[in-house]
Amino acid sequence: MPDSSRFSLSGKIALVTGGARGIGAGIARLLAAAGARVVVADIELAQAQAQAATLPGGGAVRIDVADEDSVVQGCAAVASRFGVPWLLVNNAALLDRELLLEGTSAQWDRTFAVNARGPYLMSREIARAMVARGQGGRIVNIASASIHGAITHGHAAYASAKAALLGLTRASALELAAHEITVNLVLPGGVATPGAMNAKGPAPEGPARRKPPLGMCEPEDIGHAVLFFATPGAARITNQEVAVDGGWGVT
Repeated sequence: MPDSSRFSLSGKIALVTGGARGIGAGIARLLAAAGARVVVADIELAQAQAQAATLPGGGAVRIDVADEDSVVQGCAAVASRFGVPWLLVNNAALLDRELLLEGTSAQWDRTFAVNARGPYLMSREIARAMVARGQGGRIVNIASASIHGAITHGHAAYASAKAALLGLTRASALELAAHEITVNLVLPGGVATPGAMNAKGPAPEGPARRKPPLGMCEPEDIGHAVLFFATPGAARITNQEVAVDGGWGVT
């Protein structure tokens, strides 16, 4: 008989960046349903607190992942108030589009600060705490299906920053394996979230307009992939990636 406890997060602490809305909120709900105590980290504290209030034992902390001081102080606050996380989900991201021929270095730098530098800083701080605790842990990075195939015009900065998470995942998985900390990557396809619908820039044009054969994804679909990587049943899985794209990649 399968051991159901291998897929439970009972007694575990999970930290989800950008967890106040969209994909992050869906991930937080799935983790909480699996028994985790979820700490919602977001640049908007009031929204993080509102989301945390819907989760059993949920907590909230303000972290601006683009600001190193905010990351260091926020991660220290999480460890002090809730305990060292078993799971870090690097989900916070900017989705704005800017055409390559009209691109600016300011947009590039801003996108990389949140989508790539932020996960690096969060991974560094939380992994340090995990190593010091000596009980292993999980890191799941949320990238995008766009790193393996162009989805829409205007994604030069976005897709490049998300591709950086592939390199971060590989390097982190190698360095942290000795500490029984796994690092894996989830690649969402199209997900109808407020952030995606309200992203600034030109209207989406390109393969993104192609309907996925299994339909558009919901935030909870991404959450299920994160949940798998976070559970004890995935203890021997690291440096892997899974696309949750409604089958878009086969069309």
